[in-house]
Amino acid sequence: MTHTNDSLFARALDLIPGGVNSPVRAFRSVGGTPRFITRGDGPYVWDVEGKRYIDYVGSWGPMILGHAHPAVVKAVQDAAAHGLSFGMPTEAEITIAEVVTKLVPSMQRIRFVSSGTEAAMTAIRLARGATGRAKIIKFEGCYHGHADSLLVKAGSGLLTLAGINGSHPSSAGVPPEITQHTLVLDFNNAQQLHDAFKQYGDQIAGVIVEPIAGNMNLVPGSQEFLSAMSTLCTQHGALCIFDEVMTGFRVALHGAQSLYNIVPDITVLGKVIGGGMPVAALGGRRDVMEHLSPLGGVYQAGTLSGNPVSVAAGLATLAEIQKPGFYEALSARTATFAAGINTAASRTGQGFSAASVGGMFGLFASPKPPSNYAEVMQADKEKFNRLFHQMLDAGVHLAPSAYEAGFVSAAHTQAVIDETIGAAEAAMRGL
Repeated sequence: MTHTNDSLFARALDLIPGGVNSPVRAFRSVGGTPRFITRGDGPYVWDVEGKRYIDYVGSWGPMILGHAHPAVVKAVQDAAAHGLSFGMPTEAEITIAEVVTKLVPSMQRIRFVSSGTEAAMTAIRLARGATGRAKIIKFEGCYHGHADSLLVKAGSGLLTLAGINGSHPSSAGVPPEITQHTLVLDFNNAQQLHDAFKQYGDQIAGVIVEPIAGNMNLVPGSQEFLSAMSTLCTQHGALCIFDEVMTGFRVALHGAQSLYNIVPDITVLGKVIGGGMPVAALGGRRDVMEHLSPLGGVYQAGTLSGNPVSVAAGLATLAEIQKPGFYEALSARTATFAAGINTAASRTGQGFSAASVGGMFGLFASPKPPSNYAEVMQADKEKFNRLFHQMLDAGVHLAPSAYEAGFVSAAHTQAVIDETIGAAEAAMRGL
């Protein structure tokens, strides 16, 4: 039987809510039918109809080496041959802990879990348990997984601080009582942070942030903003939490925190540390981490935490990215991609822009890259959607949303980047 993307999506719609197991895959934002992937190799993926795409989704970040990297595949095969899961400790868990804590020195102690949502949720519980306080600060446009207390949508940036305190859940099924202690501020607004701590300083358990936001497309935090956050947390006894699920080992070998020279109290990691398999982690100061069970009273557990097959994939990936020149080459290639998009936009007069940090990039339907959520929302979403489908038809798979960052892998050669830029310029001319 010959399958098509349409026929598979129709089957999926009968069984799976929205036909997908994660909402952004449904193409609801851009319209059309999602591509059902059968395999990947290097910078490419192939759909069920046999069409090849240059992939800039990269499993939403983990595939920093490209798809089916031989060293990672072999590590997974070797580990699987000895058993898939034990629910008991293995030496590999210690080994990956040693590697990660060496590369990210702020993580003096580490706990492995299975997803970024689980890691961020635990980090929030840990901050509250370690400080004995209730309030958490997050920022509009930053996503930290789908844990109840973090699913909060901020109002306009013009809201007063009192208005921000009245945060409302952005998902059905989350009672307001759960989010009443979550304060939502404007990303990159240091003054709001100062005001929040002035008003609630002795009630704030922690501040969680994507230092380089990737869930409202790519929006880097400013040095002033992130430094103020770290300083205010220290002054008021709150914990500074860097959510580096996306940026960890993506923008630099030692994470975004190394680019800003900031030492967070807690760091959340995911994606790259699993090499495409489900692995995430939280770690930080020894005294804070020792509040976790079984040492402390903050409970966390997971049947598949530290899964040996997932850990094997992570270790193989971490070994590759530590090779000399890896990040210099990846950053240069991604910067070339962004520069090429900007040149194409200039030539066609279409008003697109792009920016990059490390192996992440943002592609915006706006004349210049935004610096906060409000500016992101001013971009021309419909123009982006048209570009997305033009690129898809040309064999280039971007993230199916104007609000998601993109990813370049080490397997994206200069020839692949040049092909993409050529497709982008042709697509812009066709809009």
